[in-house]
Amino acid sequence: MNESEVEKYESELREKNQKHRYFLNYDKEFALGLVESLMTNSDRYGYESCPCRLATGKRQEDIDIICPCYYRDSDIVDFGACFCGLYVSKYIFNSKGQIKPIKERRPNIEERRAMSNKNFPVWRCNVCGYLCSRDDAPDVCPICGADHDRFAETKLGAS
Repeated sequence: MNESEVEKYESELREKNQKHRYFLNYDKEFALGLVESLMTNSDRYGYESCPCRLATGKRQEDIDIICPCYYRDSDIVDFGACFCGLYVSKYIFNSKGQIKPIKERRPNIEERRAMSNKNFPVWRCNVCGYLCSRDDAPDVCPICGADHDRFAETKLGAS
């Protein structure tokens, strides 16, 4: 891959994500480095694993760290950025604020295997109907951009 391919992909990611109120790091050079690493991991593994976490090369074991990773939204809410710093909150993006150190949320492999049997609550966006199954509703609906408080926990199949 060459520099123009990386810049083009970074620009596409930035535009696509901003439509859904997700923001790539305001530091373009930093973001370009991470995007290049995502592209390298895609070539290496066949999927864009997080550039700051060690991937196994086994998609099912790495499913939680395929970008955007499972931990992105919680990290942005709690720390203003995701673990690698590619995604930042709207506040950090607009203010060009400093990113604080981010605690690693990813459980070890045994914990991840145990979690695969866990039943997560199902959250429904009351604006567009988007459904997701996770510990907490997203900060922003990836479909319509509705805020966190527009989600409600729901029971599938309930009438």
